[in-house]
Amino acid sequence: MSLYFCTFPFKTRYLLLKKFTLKKYFNTLKLTPPKINTYFSDFTLSDSDPDYKKKETIADYFDFGGIRIPKFINEFWTPKQRQNNPIHEISYRACFKAELPRFFIKLLTKENDIIYDPFAGRGTTIIEAALQNRNVIANDINPLSTILSKPRLSIPSFGEVKEKLNKIKLGGKLKADIDLSMFYHSNTESEIVSLRNYFIKKSKNDKEDFIDSWIRMVVTNRLTGHSKNFFSVYTLPPNQAVTQERQKIINEQRKQVPIYKDTKNIILKKTGDLIKGLSKHQIDQLKKISRKALFLNEDARFTSCIKNNSVHLTVTSPPFLDVVNYIEDNWLRCWFNNIDVNEISKKITVSPKLEDWKNVMGQVFRELFRITKRGGYVSFEVGEVRRGKINLDEHIVSLGINAGFEILGILINLQNFTKTANIWGVNNNAFGTNTNRIVIFRKD
Repeated sequence: MSLYFCTFPFKTRYLLLKKFTLKKYFNTLKLTPPKINTYFSDFTLSDSDPDYKKKETIADYFDFGGIRIPKFINEFWTPKQRQNNPIHEISYRACFKAELPRFFIKLLTKENDIIYDPFAGRGTTIIEAALQNRNVIANDINPLSTILSKPRLSIPSFGEVKEKLNKIKLGGKLKADIDLSMFYHSNTESEIVSLRNYFIKKSKNDKEDFIDSWIRMVVTNRLTGHSKNFFSVYTLPPNQAVTQERQKIINEQRKQVPIYKDTKNIILKKTGDLIKGLSKHQIDQLKKISRKALFLNEDARFTSCIKNNSVHLTVTSPPFLDVVNYIEDNWLRCWFNNIDVNEISKKITVSPKLEDWKNVMGQVFRELFRITKRGGYVSFEVGEVRRGKINLDEHIVSLGINAGFEILGILINLQNFTKTANIWGVNNNAFGTNTNRIVIFRKD
């Protein structure tokens, strides 16, 4: 943190010191002064792999209104998934790995603090915070987010899921109200429609219990994919559903036809995979957190039900301009959950223009400032888009400052290329890698 402080011009440093001494400043933080002074600049990742080569942090800067804002560049967490609890393994487009929120949750908060994500997506921040015994608030304007995340705090046993599934009558030669023949065998489609009708009835009568919600979450995640453990014929990865016409082309190219998939067995298989890494203590802890958890489907600019000065840490990643179309990717999931995709699309902000995007994010930051406690933090993850032509992190700096936050710097975590990221056009020209770019703010 002294690196950050020393980048300011002398006059700015004098004014800051006049406002509060460094000792007082350090006492307001979770970390001790020596640790803050060297943490990012001296950071090296611990890894059990004997072939892993430790990297030194690169300190870089960019100028903002005459102030040099520090960038700390290193591999601060491993991209390897072996350290993640399997409960995170729910597919969703443009989601970060659990290591990212874990890094900031453990660094900047303590147990029972409140962690918030205004763009919750599949719930990575929320689930990881609960695993770390933090209280949680999740928000996402797309109700699919709640469907995919909330059930993973109230986890049923494998036996409870199996018993509930055996009570649901599946089949009966039912057909969907849209053409899904290119994705599913007719018998599989009938089972999916049976499940859809079951959940529509449960919701209408307000009778959906935590076991039902778990099954709904698993089914939503198993609708399409590229392995035998999905309901569909081979298609794109499960985080994006192709159109019916596109799937017909895939079927023709691969010379494939949908075969029958046993939906109950697939649901049970995925249930076992999700809960296998959880101890009884962790399951009990997640349930305890769920009793106080708040799940919202609001515009992130207007979350009046969150109290002023209540959140200790926000870890989030907003929609990146128009890089990802969340509605097109989730049309089939919305259909299964009886969600009006057109109504949701009107509410989701996906602007191709940087200035429009910044205007919306500026309002989000003002709302974050309202709900963040004094001494609380915001870790705002963005990426390079349009092949490195736009570095959103540098644009985010002014939005946070204008909202009233103090900028602590930008942490850049280096990652290896992935096929999906290359499709998005996300890469780092300077390092030849993908990056997580997290702008870190503090409310004084």
